[in-house]
Amino acid sequence: MNESVSLDSEYDIFAIQMNDRLTALRVFIRVAHLGSLSRAARELGLSQPSASRILATLERDIGAVLLQRTTRAMTLTEAGVDYLTRVEPILAALEEADHAARGTGELRGMLRVALSSTFGVREVIPRLPAFLERHPALRIDLSINDRYQDLITDGVDIALRLGPLVDSSAIVRKLAQAPRVVSASPAYLARAGTPRTPEELGEHAVIIGPGGAGPNAWSFSKDGRRVAIRVRGRITTAANEAATAAAVAGIGITVTSLWGCRIELEQGSLVQILGEWRLEPVELHAVFAAGRAATPAARAFTDYLAQELRQALPSDLGKQR
Repeated sequence: MNESVSLDSEYDIFAIQMNDRLTALRVFIRVAHLGSLSRAARELGLSQPSASRILATLERDIGAVLLQRTTRAMTLTEAGVDYLTRVEPILAALEEADHAARGTGELRGMLRVALSSTFGVREVIPRLPAFLERHPALRIDLSINDRYQDLITDGVDIALRLGPLVDSSAIVRKLAQAPRVVSASPAYLARAGTPRTPEELGEHAVIIGPGGAGPNAWSFSKDGRRVAIRVRGRITTAANEAATAAAVAGIGITVTSLWGCRIELEQGSLVQILGEWRLEPVELHAVFAAGRAATPAARAFTDYLAQELRQALPSDLGKQR
């Protein structure tokens, strides 16, 4: 009997130690990516003192300083960079094994998604309830920002990116594409007239947003004929919402993806023009960090989003002129 108690006690101690080490690895990885102990602690449901003690214990057990602490941030030491590179795939593989062993398709933990504000608010968030209902144990962290987000530095599982891709080393999956739409407000068209050909855009006030930026954004095609238009924006902005709002306000004509102006077209606050002319579509890609396997949650979410967006392809872009 005493031997049984002793064995059970040893097992309990081992289990506790393993759980503590896994917790320590999760804390370390999140602090490494976020550069903030307090943010990592909040994300993981820990107090800041507890997270600090966990990191200190991890460094003591390893015998190396992994994080350099300053008054503003925590940065990786050389040993910390090497340790992060080695342990992150191990933890990801363990989570993958847990998911496979359950055999139920149930997703758990945190899924971190980086995406632009317009696409996130207009197209992704409205589709989240159904996905979360299927996976009640899953949490999603939406990093919504119009700036370029680095998958490794920001600790992101998936980046949803519109338009041309910059990082050729990343793992990429095309999810969908949407047409570019030329539009203006009814008030602007009543005041300035409606262009009937791309060439007439040169006589109008133009708003250049992200959907209208780039060398091919104002390149039209129709019946085998191609027309490239050089435009000078009266307003130029890197935010799609600003470009759409400026067009609704009657300032001028803009080009954006359908994802960026669908609501306004349906409401009639914007009207599509030059609808018989085709522009290059805007592609949506899911981007994963090179050298890191996509998590089960990341794969399931991209599958779901791709299916949802394909089903939402429009049959009518609204009133056209």
